[in-house]
Amino acid sequence: MNPDRPQPRGSGAALSAIGGVRDAFTLLEMVAVVGILALQAALLFPALGRARSTARSAWCLHNLRQWGQATCLYVADHDDALPPEGVPNPGEKDTRNGWYIQLPREMGIAPYHDMPWRTNAVANPGLSTWICPSNRRRSNGRNLFHYCLNQYVDGSGRNDAAVRLASIPEPARLVWLFDSKNLPAVGYWAYAPPDLHGGGAQFLFLDGHVQRVRLEEYWDSVKRRGHTNSAVLQWVP
Repeated sequence: MNPDRPQPRGSGAALSAIGGVRDAFTLLEMVAVVGILALQAALLFPALGRARSTARSAWCLHNLRQWGQATCLYVADHDDALPPEGVPNPGEKDTRNGWYIQLPREMGIAPYHDMPWRTNAVANPGLSTWICPSNRRRSNGRNLFHYCLNQYVDGSGRNDAAVRLASIPEPARLVWLFDSKNLPAVGYWAYAPPDLHGGGAQFLFLDGHVQRVRLEEYWDSVKRRGHTNSAVLQWVP
C-alpha cells in the first residue's frame, strides 16, 4: 500500500471493526457451536454404548467357546464321557468332581475354588473365562457362577449318571453351558437371563458351537419364566 496515497475516510475504523468480529465469537456463534457439540455427543454416545455392548458380548462368546474346547478335550481324554456336572453350590470340600474342576484342568487355568471373587463381593473379577462382562452380579459370600451347566444333560436327581457324547441324539441343539442370572453352577431353563445381551442370552451347545439366542426362543415373556425345548435349542435330551 502506498503511504502517500490518501485513504478513504473512516476505512481504518471499518477494517478494525471487521477484524474484531473475526477475532472473537459472538454470543450467537457460541450458542451455535455448543448446540452442534451437544448434537454430536447425542449421536456419538449411543454408538459408543452399542460398541461397548458388542465388545462385551463378543468376550462372553469367547469364554463359552473356551469352555466348549475344554469339553472336547475332556471327552477325547475320557473315552467319550462328558465331565461330571458337580454340585450346584460347591463348598471347599467339593473340589474333586464337577465341570468347574475338570474343565479348568483341560484349559490349564486355576480352578474355581482359587478365584478370589468367588466369596468376595467387592473383588474385581476383571476379564476372566469365568465371568461374563455384561453380567453385574457378584458373590453372595459363598459362590459366583456367570455360566451354568444344563443339569438335564446327564439326567437329573436319581437318574443322574455318566453320559457319553455319542449317546446324545442332537448335540447341536442341546444346551451345555449358558449365561445365567442365578448363582449356582448347575441349573436349567429358568436360570437363563431375559435381559443380559440386548434381549437375548448366549449358549454353548454340545457340538461345540456358541450362539446368541433371541429371547423368545427360551423365555416366556407373558409368564415371565424360561421355557423348555424350542426349534433352536433343547434342554432335555
